[in-house]
Formats: sequence, structure tokens, C-alpha cells
Amino acid sequence: MDTVRWIISTAPEIFLLLAVAIGTLLGRLKIHGFAIGTTACILIVSVLIGQLGTFTFPALLRIVLFSLFVFTIGYKSGPEFFASLSVRTLAQVAMALVLGGTGLVIVLAFAFAFKLDPGTASGLAAGALTQSSVIGTASGALAQLGLPKTVLEQQEANIAAGYAVTYVLGYILTLLFVPFAAPKLMGVNLKDEAKKLETELSGGAPPKTENLSYRKFQARAYRVTAAAGRTVKAIEEDIGSRTVIERIVRQGADIEPRLDTVLETGDDIVIAGRTAAIVAAKPIIGPEIDADEILKAIPGNVLDVLVDNRNLHGRSIRDVADRIGGDARGVFLRALTRHGREAPLSADTRIYVGDVMTLVGSTHNIERAAKQVGQIVRSGDRTDIAFLAAGIAAGLLAGLVSFKVGGIALTLGGGGGALIAGLLCGWLRSRRPTMGAMPPAAQQTLSDLGLGGFIAAIGLANGHAAWVAIQAHGLLLVGMGLAVTLVPLIVATLFAYHVLRMNPVITCGALAGAMTVDAAVTGACEIAESQTPVLGVAVPYAVGNVVLTVLGPIIVACTFVG
Repeated sequence: MDTVRWIISTAPEIFLLLAVAIGTLLGRLKIHGFAIGTTACILIVSVLIGQLGTFTFPALLRIVLFSLFVFTIGYKSGPEFFASLSVRTLAQVAMALVLGGTGLVIVLAFAFAFKLDPGTASGLAAGALTQSSVIGTASGALAQLGLPKTVLEQQEANIAAGYAVTYVLGYILTLLFVPFAAPKLMGVNLKDEAKKLETELSGGAPPKTENLSYRKFQARAYRVTAAAGRTVKAIEEDIGSRTVIERIVRQGADIEPRLDTVLETGDDIVIAGRTAAIVAAKPIIGPEIDADEILKAIPGNVLDVLVDNRNLHGRSIRDVADRIGGDARGVFLRALTRHGREAPLSADTRIYVGDVMTLVGSTHNIERAAKQVGQIVRSGDRTDIAFLAAGIAAGLLAGLVSFKVGGIALTLGGGGGALIAGLLCGWLRSRRPTMGAMPPAAQQTLSDLGLGGFIAAIGLANGHAAWVAIQAHGLLLVGMGLAVTLVPLIVATLFAYHVLRMNPVITCGALAGAMTVDAAVTGACEIAESQTPVLGVAVPYAVGNVVLTVLGPIIVACTFVG
């Protein structure tokens, strides 16, 4: 035991990393398809390890770790958040605001009724509303109140205790509420409603141009005989199914395949499109030839494109196709991914900023179409560290600004400032793709490491006090946590269905998004036997991340008694 205490006093960072490692592994374990989650497991493990001794971490470490996490959340949500401020997505924004606002009211009501301190109230909100970032923004706000060190440490311990007791409960309740309770509140059968929505989505007229529709992509070479004397445009229209003439070779020289180019006898051409269409093109063009060399010159590709064009936000695929027009010639939409889940495709499926379109076609065609949609996601991109560091620094500086409200300094704190900076930097990146690169893999790494390290530091440094607080107020926190999770969900469901008249399936996805519980979407999809709930996630998720995160300083300001 003496050796353990010596390591704790000499190199506490070893235990911090161990807590992150063990908590992450435990968070991945699934029992009957359910996992507690990495964040909660890291906190529980770190609180338990914290019983071994007194851990001390410099405040700078926690500030940097949390800033990395919350800046990344803002960066990822920025384009979606600002794009959501439009008439087309107003209902989903309103629902997310009602959920967050109701949660705040319930937490404050409990805080005043039971005389909860700012730390406990903030921990209750962070756990029951399943938004871990509240821990950091509340801690930052408390740190700026000028409290004695022992008082500040106790408040941080109370945040950890409140979160540890209520998070798992809030997470489980959300998982159960979205697919089971919400449909019953709305008086609908989720499976039947999903079928209706799928029928509605697939029942519209096809896009005028058929651009961006998916087909199995293939390229073949033909020698022109029957097609001699006809233009490229006429041949493409005759074959149909969006078949495209990608290359024309005439007497060994390349001829640009413009729409008005006239084909001549003996031309070798490469056509691309869905397999059935190009196989049936032989009578229209001429015999198929074995021409590996000219086929190799057509660089076919499958590329992911991140949607960041705000003008496309909330529009259907049909509308998007019409807007892109001829720039989508030769490009096929294979999949649409939203928050890591594949969304159902139809002419009426709506596109949101932050979605990822998987496009199939020749490289130059995809790159041409991508300019109208967003940014091509390339695995080789490197994170712009200068942009990242400058953005976080600006956010921390903004977090120092405070306003007096009734004698209390109201401030965003470093965490809130970093969140706002992340939102602005993410939006700026979407406007100017050449600056501020942060690939999705880097975003996930910074987010996981930043939050995991911060939570571990909180748990280890306040492990003993947090354990005492859990023993003293555990049952009370459980009861309050039930209300703080369920009441906002119930109010938001009824408001969305009866006031906003949102589709029940979309409402279920929006509830999961507003609570930022991705797994609840999976549950809704399983009950609905459809991917349609995914369609409601994007906008509430972006708004929920922002609204719930800024609750920390608000709760501290409202409950602090000097």
C-alpha cells in the first residue's frame, strides 16, 4: 500500500490513464445489447480508484482536456447548429429548446425546494439530462466565483456525485422512453407509422433530372457503329438510367465528350452507369470491345462528401438534385449517413448539414458535384493544429468575460467559451474548406481523450468526497434524477406531437437527438423495423449539444449563495 501511495504522490497521471483505459473497456461491454457507456464507467472507476489516496492534478491539465473536448463538440456541431436556424427546421429546433428549458426548470425547482448547492444541482443536470459537458462548464463557472480551495473541491465532488448517481439512470430511461413510452404517449404504433412514412417518402414523383440517384456503377467500352452521326446527349438519353459517356477515343486521340459532340464510326467510347443499362446499350452504340487501356484511364471512385452547403439544409433529395443540376452528371448516391447511421433514401428524404453522402462515379465527376454539396472527406487530411489551438485560446479568452446579475458574476467560463469558439470555427471551416481541417477520426480522438481525461481527473481528485456525497444523498438524487429525465421527455413529446404536429417517427428520432443519446435512435429503429427515425436526429442533436452544455453556468448562477 505504501508503494501505491508513493506512485500516487509521484506520478498520479499513471492512475488517470489507467482510469481512462479501464473505464473505456468497461464502457464497451454489452449485456443483452445494453452498454452503460464510456463516460459513466470512467467516472465510476476513477471515483473507486480515488479511495486509494489523495490525488492532485494541476488545474491547467483539466482546463486543457475539457477545452479539447468541448471545442471539438462545437466544431463538429457548428455547421449543423447555424444551418438549423432556418424556417425549414424550426419545429425540430423548438422541440430541442423545450426539452432543454424544461430540464432547467425542473433542476432549479429541486435546487430551491431541497436547498441543493450549485455542485449537486449541476451534477444532477449533467447526469439526468445525459450531457457530460455540463460537468466542465459548471466547474469552470464555480472556479470563477473566488471560492476557498476546500469549498471548490467539495463543490466539484458534489458535481461528480450527482452525475455518477443519475447518469446511468438517465441513459437507461431515455433508451426505454424513446422507442416504447413516446409512441404510447402519442397514441401511435411506431412500426405502422414508420411504414406510412416510408410509403410517403417513396410515393412522390421521381426527381426531374434523376441526378444523385443510386445505381450499381460500372464502366464498359464500345466501338461506335450504330451510334455514328448522333450526339453524346442523344445517345445518353436513348440509353437512359443516367448513363454517361465518360471518354471518346478517335484514331488514338482523346475527344472531349461534350453533350454536343457527334460520334463517328470507329470511335471507341467508355460508358458508365448502372449495369443493366450499359449491358443493354449494345444495339444503340455498337459492339462491346476489350479495351483495358481506355478503361483504366477512367478513375472510378467511391467518395464520402460532408454536406456543408446551408442552402441544401432541410431540402429533399429531389430538390438537391434540381439545384445541382448538370454538375451531378455521372454521379450516383449510394448511401446517406447521419450521425453514424444510414438514413433511408427516397426522393423526399431531407438532407441536413452534417450528413455524409457516399457518391459513386468517376473521380472528376464526383469532385465537380462535391463543390455544390460540401467537402470530400479524405482520410489523408491532417489536423490544422494552429487553427485548433488559436480557436481554443480565443474561446478561453471569451470565457473570462463576466456580467454582474444581482451581485453574481455570470460567465460562460472556459468551457462555455471553448464551445462557442468551436461552433464558430466549425462554421468557418464549412464556409472556407481550405482552412481549419480536422478529420472525423481526429475529432473523435480529441473528444474521447479530452472528456475521458477530464472526467478521470475529477473522479480521482474528488473520489473520497464524492463517495461520501453519494452515500449521503444517493436516494434523493435517484428520485430527482427520475423526474429530471422523464418530465422534459414527456413535455417535449406532447409539445412536438400536439403543438408542432411533427411526424411521430421523426419525433422519436428528435427526442434521442435532443438528449444526445445515440443508442436511443437504434432502439427506435429496431421497434419501427425501419431506419426512418434517423431522419429526425440531426437538428435536435446539434441544438441539444449547445443548449444543454450552457446549462452549467446558468445553474451555478441561479443556485449560488455567496
